[in-house]
Amino acid sequence: MRRYSLDLLTVTVLGLLLGFGSASADSGAPAARTLGVTIEDFGYLDTSGEPIDQTAAHLGRLQTFMAALRRDVEADGHYRLVPPSTDDRATSAERMRAAAQGGANVLITGAVQKMSTLVQFASAAVVDDDTKRILFERRYTFRGDNDEAWNRAETFLSRDIRAALAAQLAASPAVASTPIALAVFDFELEDTTAAAQASGVAASDAAQLADVTNGVRELFAQSGRFRMIETSGTNAEAVKAHTLRDCGGCEAGIATKLGADQSLIGVVRRVSRTEYTIGFQVRDSRTGAIVSRADSGLRMGADYSWRRGAVRLVKDHLFENRAQQ
Repeated sequence: MRRYSLDLLTVTVLGLLLGFGSASADSGAPAARTLGVTIEDFGYLDTSGEPIDQTAAHLGRLQTFMAALRRDVEADGHYRLVPPSTDDRATSAERMRAAAQGGANVLITGAVQKMSTLVQFASAAVVDDDTKRILFERRYTFRGDNDEAWNRAETFLSRDIRAALAAQLAASPAVASTPIALAVFDFELEDTTAAAQASGVAASDAAQLADVTNGVRELFAQSGRFRMIETSGTNAEAVKAHTLRDCGGCEAGIATKLGADQSLIGVVRRVSRTEYTIGFQVRDSRTGAIVSRADSGLRMGADYSWRRGAVRLVKDHLFENRAQQ
């Protein structure tokens, strides 16, 4: 079990990026429709200064933490776990090289540091083995030093890591030939103006929302990277009531039943008769992890401009940005 402070996680990641050569390109690992993922044992350091040495208990919780994280990732059939290097003397570059030679496309590393009796930090980074690009890096603060606190921290960290992996999977050349089955649900209206209807949506607004949804669906269909899943066949209450934006991620389960890999929900927020914002969110249907989300700034224009604004937002964040990566 490596022991280092969270500040040194940055050094560790830099070591992976700067010291790693081209081994992944020469590893001979066959292209697959899955991503190989190596999850290193996270480092641990106690700087709390508590009088009682609790190292054994902490390392036990860390082992449970790592086992849960690996189970979460492996539960999705899109990912293959590649065992990390067991050589404690291996450098960062050597560990990454070993992961690549074992067939890993992505390496996950991290650390936990106990700062005080009640405060701990957890940090994680996801690195692309081939391009050496950091796909995800985040630091978390969690309170408590018991099983519940550690389990809660793992849940948050695991969710974000799986979202990063899902985004990388979608962009991977290994799966580019397999279109993503996507359920684009009808865009919803959140009207905050004084003239908003007490219930339901006006017929004119409903027509504009349908036009927005059609425009976004056409964008995905024309890309060739997605296979559109029909959503009209579901009887889910949140779909019929147009309240998916408030259902706490229930769209993922609905999309799974429809046979979709991912789901997209969108909302038009009317600020005034000539001002609006647009937001969308894409989830991995199997894990519920958020793959992508974006919100526009305040836009000017009547309801006929909603479609143009929504298509532009989705195109900028899901097509043009990804093409530049």
